[in-house]
Amino acid sequence: MPRPSVAELRPVVHPEGVKDRRSGEHWAGRLYMRELSLHIDPYLVNTRVTPNQLTYLMVVVGVLGGAALLIPGLSGAVLAAVLFQVYLLLDCVDGEVARWRGQTSITGVYLDRIGHYLCEAALLVGFGLRGADLFHQQGAQTNWMWAFLGTVAALGAILIKAETDLVDVARTRSGLPAVKDEASVPRSSGLALARRAAAALKFHRLVGGIEASLFILAVAVLDMLQGDLYFTRLGIAVLAGIAVLQTLLHLVSILASSRLK
Repeated sequence: MPRPSVAELRPVVHPEGVKDRRSGEHWAGRLYMRELSLHIDPYLVNTRVTPNQLTYLMVVVGVLGGAALLIPGLSGAVLAAVLFQVYLLLDCVDGEVARWRGQTSITGVYLDRIGHYLCEAALLVGFGLRGADLFHQQGAQTNWMWAFLGTVAALGAILIKAETDLVDVARTRSGLPAVKDEASVPRSSGLALARRAAAALKFHRLVGGIEASLFILAVAVLDMLQGDLYFTRLGIAVLAGIAVLQTLLHLVSILASSRLK
């Protein structure tokens, strides 16, 4: 079959609403990655590579991004950031190939969600291990406290996603339709104001895979300039604190909204 053009692909793989999904589209996807993926799709849509295989590859790349942080110095952080850009690209491409072929499936959605859980957790655990100084770059022994805090951040990142996903699980098991966007607004005016403030600050995004990889790269640059792991360890503490706080705030937000009604 002839290779489709970008113009032919666009209306099929980017149907109306894809880039405007309130919680389903990453800002980097809207900003640049969806355009880049459109130029990758033509080389994949007529091959034997399946959308689920692309999702599996996405997971492998994301986990390798977390493992890359075990490489000391700036090179490990740069590699992790690059791998998470590839991870995001594959996250766009797998769904686009599925839409072009008419192969979207519940299995694909499930694998995609599991992949995000695993990869973002791997990145934050890798960040914690980086701060623990496994190879004794900054001391005579490994400081496992930083590995623990990295794991706390990873657990928080998973729980934040799980809290959102479990709303649909609870509604489905109760025979209710999928939640609408307006139901996410807290019934309390005070909580609604706090939610808008948190959304404006967007601090919670720092525990997401793309944002965290860029944050880790930034603190690695600062560490290189200073010659130690001070900023990495400070960053681990910051991400762990954000993850714990956001886990609690997100749970309260869900319980105080109409999403479970």
